[in-house]
Amino acid sequence: MVRALDQIPHSSQSKILVRVDGAGATHGLLEHLEALNTKRRTVRYTVGWKITPEDEAAIARLPESAWETSVTQDGDLQVGYQVAELTYLNTRDGWPEGMRLIVRRVRPSRRHMKKLTAFEQKTGWRYSITATNIRHMWGIAGSHQIQFLDALHCDHAEVEDHVRTGKAMGLANLPSQSWQINTGWMLAANLAADLDTWLRLLTLHDQDGLEEAEPDTMRLRLYHLPARLARHARRRTLRIERTWPWAAAFTTSWNRLTRLPAAT
Repeated sequence: MVRALDQIPHSSQSKILVRVDGAGATHGLLEHLEALNTKRRTVRYTVGWKITPEDEAAIARLPESAWETSVTQDGDLQVGYQVAELTYLNTRDGWPEGMRLIVRRVRPSRRHMKKLTAFEQKTGWRYSITATNIRHMWGIAGSHQIQFLDALHCDHAEVEDHVRTGKAMGLANLPSQSWQINTGWMLAANLAADLDTWLRLLTLHDQDGLEEAEPDTMRLRLYHLPARLARHARRRTLRIERTWPWAAAFTTSWNRLTRLPAAT
C-alpha cells in the first residue's frame, strides 16, 4: 500500500479512494487504511464483505421499505437490483468506528443456484455486502446515498478487465521455473500493458473501435502493420500497404506521438 501511494503525485495531501474485493474485509487492512488518514490526506475505501450468519440475521430484520432500486454507473435505475443500509442493524466490535455496511440483492441466476446459502434459498435473493468509511464526499451531491456508494464500489469490476488485458500481454503463462526470470517477465508484460494503454489514451481516443480495443485487436490492426521502413537521401519513409484498412488510424497515431512534448 505504501509503495502504491508513493507512485501517486502529492499523495501526502490527496483524496484517495481504495476499492478492494471480498479479500479486503480484514481488520488489518481496514485499520491500516484508517491509519493513513492525516490532516492533509483523506483515504476512503469500499471493500467486499464476506457474509456471515450474523449478517444474514441482520438482513432478515430489514423491513421491505428499506430496499431501494440501485443505479448504474450512468445514474439510470438498475431494474432487478436493490440496495439497503445495514449499518445500524449489524454492529460488531473490533471494526473501525464509523464503518458503514451496504447490502445489495438480486434474484439469483441459474448458475448461482448451487452456491446459495440456506437463507438465500429461503428468501429467493442473492446478497452481497460492501463495507465503506464514506459518509459523504465534499462537493459531490448525493455521495452519502447508498445507491451512489453501491455504484461506486461496483465500478471496481473494471479491475477484472485490466487483469484480462495483463494476461493477454503475457501474464497468462510464465516462461520459467526461476523466480528472477519470471519477475523480469512480469515487469516486461506490465510495461507492455502500460504502453498499450497510454497509446490508446493519447493517440487513439477518437478512433472508432480502437480507443478501448483489446490487445489482440491492437495487434491485428496496428502492431502487426504490414509496412516497410525505407531510407533515401538521408530520410526515412514508412511505406504502408495501400490496402491496409487501418492505415489512417496508424498514421494519425504516429503523427500525434511525434508531436508530444519530450519528457523533462
